[in-house]
Amino acid sequence: MAQLRLLSDMDIHITGPGTGQMYQTFLSDGSVTINLGKLKNSSYQRSTTTYASFMEQYMTAGAPYIKGLYYPINERRNGIKKKELVTLIQRAAKLITDGFRLPVNSRENLAADGQIFIEMCEKDVTFCREVTVRAPLRETSCFDMWAEDMVHEVRQWSSQGFISGKRRIRCPLNHTLLRQLRQKYNIVHETT
Repeated sequence: MAQLRLLSDMDIHITGPGTGQMYQTFLSDGSVTINLGKLKNSSYQRSTTTYASFMEQYMTAGAPYIKGLYYPINERRNGIKKKELVTLIQRAAKLITDGFRLPVNSRENLAADGQIFIEMCEKDVTFCREVTVRAPLRETSCFDMWAEDMVHEVRQWSSQGFISGKRRIRCPLNHTLLRQLRQKYNIVHETT
């Protein structure tokens, strides 16, 4: 009970992906949560990509009584830097001091990669159906995913897909549209 009381009195909640994201549900109206993200490394054949992963963005998007901030997506691969963290805390404090409109639009509470996921769904009906509709005989890899994996074209989202047993698994994705949206949202996609 003491932990819940502490959370409800907290103005700024700082966490990374995982269980810590679940606590934002207990924040009071007008609080700010800061998601620091983590790094994901994925490899397919010879290429390795490192990218930011915020994972449970849906928790922040589903809490219209708080504001969500995210560590700068293109800077996260350089580690967590004190200057960036202080800037985020100052932004959060200013939001709390100045106040912000409630309810917060769910889309505003997503990181850039989460917003790309929403926009992909709006513009590509086939993609949206594959990632949201569970049906018999439908490839489960297409809805067993995190938005950032799709944004960075990892595994089933790469143009080659991946091999599982004797099957090549590849989900329908308009790569041209995705690359345009990555550019629109200024997400750097690096393959080394």
